[in-house]
Amino acid sequence: MPSTATMQIEHSYSELPATLFELCAPTPVAAPSWLAFNHQLAAELGFDPALAETAAGLQVLSGNQLPAWTKSLAQAYSGHQFGQLSPRLGDGRALLLAEIIDHNQQRRDIQLKGSGPTPYSRRGDGRSALGPVIREYLVSEAMHALGVPTSRALAAVITGENVYREHLKSGGILTRVAASHIRIGTFQFASMQPDHTAIKRLADYVINRHYPACAESDQPYLALLNSVIQAQASLVAHWMSLGFIHGVMNTDNMSVSGETIDYGPCAFIDHYDPTTVFSSIDQQGRYAYRNQPMIAQWNLARLAETLLPLLAEAEADAVVIATAALNAFPEFYYQAWQQRMSAKLGLPSTAAAKLLAEQLLELMAANKVDFTLCFRSLAFAVHDAFDPQGPAALFTDQQGWRVWAAQWQQHLTGDVVEIRQQMNASNPYFIPRNHQIELIIQQVTEHGDLTLFQQFARDLATPFSETDDNQRWAEPAPASEMPYRTFCGT
Repeated sequence: MPSTATMQIEHSYSELPATLFELCAPTPVAAPSWLAFNHQLAAELGFDPALAETAAGLQVLSGNQLPAWTKSLAQAYSGHQFGQLSPRLGDGRALLLAEIIDHNQQRRDIQLKGSGPTPYSRRGDGRSALGPVIREYLVSEAMHALGVPTSRALAAVITGENVYREHLKSGGILTRVAASHIRIGTFQFASMQPDHTAIKRLADYVINRHYPACAESDQPYLALLNSVIQAQASLVAHWMSLGFIHGVMNTDNMSVSGETIDYGPCAFIDHYDPTTVFSSIDQQGRYAYRNQPMIAQWNLARLAETLLPLLAEAEADAVVIATAALNAFPEFYYQAWQQRMSAKLGLPSTAAAKLLAEQLLELMAANKVDFTLCFRSLAFAVHDAFDPQGPAALFTDQQGWRVWAAQWQQHLTGDVVEIRQQMNASNPYFIPRNHQIELIIQQVTEHGDLTLFQQFARDLATPFSETDDNQRWAEPAPASEMPYRTFCGT
């Protein structure tokens, strides 16, 4: 673990009002063993290499023994879950151990997930099944490699104990790292406390920690709201450009730092369909792929409500200010989306490129074309729309493809090699495909075989590069694997 002689370890969150957290120790597990340890991330954080994948490190990251530098606590927050407010949620199975100032002078939370019950567990066991731990480890690290702001996975531990969900399953604990775990729901909880200074202290803390430039503004809390709006718009646009579906965009799962957190029933689209829903609990499609921008704006409106007392003395004036800020979300989102989709097409970010992207997506939906394969193979069609390695063969409507490709090629300018390089830098060769993640989970949980897990954990570091080692991960899902459903694992 971190060498306290060289590491700067702090606990600034515990200096906030006591209503926002509960001090709580993890519950020891019977027979922990290593599933994975992220050496690259550990080096970035300055962790002591002598404790990486060692017995001493295992005791800490399983929650069995906490060293003096930790101050474990469960954070309190509220949340709109599928549109319904739950006033008191909080970390029901997670504990913040410490904040580390890393080698880049960035403050990072170190948190155990699945470490046992807390005061917020709501009669739950506070544990995690091993399958969701594997999924979050691999998908969060893949998202990092794809360039998406995200929490990271430092380690994963097999607890040696079973948890009961629909039936007995192996248990696991994930150690995750994030810029913070402060959520929109944290603001909702603070705003409902009898201590009316709690929301101001939380807002000041977030400004200092995540958006220090806001402190220089004449209206720092409006600047904070604008900053979170822009960060969320950029994040969701990035998700959409990769075909990623978060699955549970409740306000308690959305970070104010603009990072992707709380990977539950997340997955990537195979055949493109904007109505795609993976989560087994999202029966109405609230968090479908196409709804993610709209839901992000809805969630941000809930954040704005908590900040009203800080925006103006008169509530009516504060509502006008907040509404104007929220109304800017679509512009921020579509600007970010246009930039990413234009780059995927090898084009400058223009209205024409935006229209071409929208037309291609419509054509892909009508033809049930694989999202990742189509965009990646598009580079081969820069010179020849019917290059055998291009996407033409993916479309049953060949005339529709021909018409679109001709319009697209008219807008391409510059060196073909450079265009292809730009496109391949924006279109991953492979993503964590759902059927592959399920196979990895099955191999680990049912057979104790870590081979596939370790191979994928190694290969996912370079998702934009095609190599002999990672060709297997680019294979599309067989028809027998669809429709695909994921489960939260709570």
